[in-house]
Amino acid sequence: MSMKSYERYRDSSLDWVSVVPEHWKVKKLKHVSDVNLSNVDKKSIKGEKEVLLCNYVDVYYNDVITDAIEFMRATAKYEQINRFKLKRNDVIITKDSESPTDIAVPTWVSKDFDDVLCGYHLALLRPNDQINGKYLFYTLQSQAINQQFHAKANGVTRFAIGKNTIKNAMVLIPPLLEQEKIAKWLDESLSNIDEIVSKKKQQIEILKQYHQSLITETVTRGLNSDVKMKDSGVEWLGEIPEHWNIKKIKHFTNHIGSGKTPRGGGEIYVDEGVLFLRSQNIHKDSLRLDDVVYIPKEIDNKMANSRVKNNDILMNITGASIGRANVYKLDIPANVSQHVCIIRVKEEKISPDYLNYVIASSYFQSQIMAYQNGASKEGLNFSQISNISFIVPRNIEEQNSIVDFLNMKISQIESIRKLMLQQIESFQQYRQSLIYEVVTGKIDVRNYVSNEQEMT
Repeated sequence: MSMKSYERYRDSSLDWVSVVPEHWKVKKLKHVSDVNLSNVDKKSIKGEKEVLLCNYVDVYYNDVITDAIEFMRATAKYEQINRFKLKRNDVIITKDSESPTDIAVPTWVSKDFDDVLCGYHLALLRPNDQINGKYLFYTLQSQAINQQFHAKANGVTRFAIGKNTIKNAMVLIPPLLEQEKIAKWLDESLSNIDEIVSKKKQQIEILKQYHQSLITETVTRGLNSDVKMKDSGVEWLGEIPEHWNIKKIKHFTNHIGSGKTPRGGGEIYVDEGVLFLRSQNIHKDSLRLDDVVYIPKEIDNKMANSRVKNNDILMNITGASIGRANVYKLDIPANVSQHVCIIRVKEEKISPDYLNYVIASSYFQSQIMAYQNGASKEGLNFSQISNISFIVPRNIEEQNSIVDFLNMKISQIESIRKLMLQQIESFQQYRQSLIYEVVTGKIDVRNYVSNEQEMT
């Protein structure tokens, strides 16, 4: 996309952009927009009027606020309704978050709302007649301009900006008609990029589904499509290869158990010691050690029964990641927390990698979920794990062939997925660069003719 620059520029006196078009103005946000920090909480109080709230997540995950969003119900005082009711061209930004980079994330309000208010943790910006609301939205989407807020966000575990920080932020103000041109140009240019990114994300989701179905199909049907089948006797499983058996986990294991969380919590962790694996380290694709911790050898000695051995299957048995498993193949000593189960198999009877694929299959995961929907919702116990049924080839060579096949196919799927993620990242960087180039006056779109204008 080739666009020309402006003919004349002047010094901006700003840190985040050196020069601006000569006819543009530089102003504080408070001179072009009202700024109000919402105090409308999520609670419903008797005697107050029922309203809908546009909350933090509505702003964070949506570039545009429309009536398609399912807003939260709450109540508010009449003074709050008058002050925070959403109007077309309002811009809402996040004012506090767990990360400074999530400060001042903007959204644009597309219409007048009768009963939707700006919720807590947000700032409502109402542009005056000097600035176009959509242009202001795009200005605040530019990372360079947004950096003003990130730099002044205060906090340790949670970061926030105050009203004065928002009001005194500097913005670039082209003539109003030019702002409208910029907004329309970005609307059309970015919609094309967003459509491509959306399709890429859909393709990744399809890959994810194929990945799951491939595992389940292979560990329940094998590699030979012509193999003779038999009724499994299990309604939801259907037919299985004739020479395969239905067995329980306990028939193939020497040990099923978990560790414990040492007394003292995080205070006992050390910089060097024995690797201590927690549920956040156990993932289906790998063991992720970016936030791993270590325990002293003395504590490891007290937890000797939960030391991890090579080829142990480690499976999360509590929380949202329940059933997530991987095979330990690191040649270093390790131990596990109480939230991670060690499944140590009899390797002369079953491949640990094959069983790991079985655990990842839909039919095995459905059995785990069945336990969660029953009497015990706290997590899996060792008896439940021992008695989960699965199908297995009698021949360990066939198990290994299945493992080799799945390793190859999943490696191919993962390569495609990574390529798509790289493409998405490139498009998102290009998107961000377009916003910056236009809202800082690096390129001139005054002569831009929209698709709508071309049709007329």
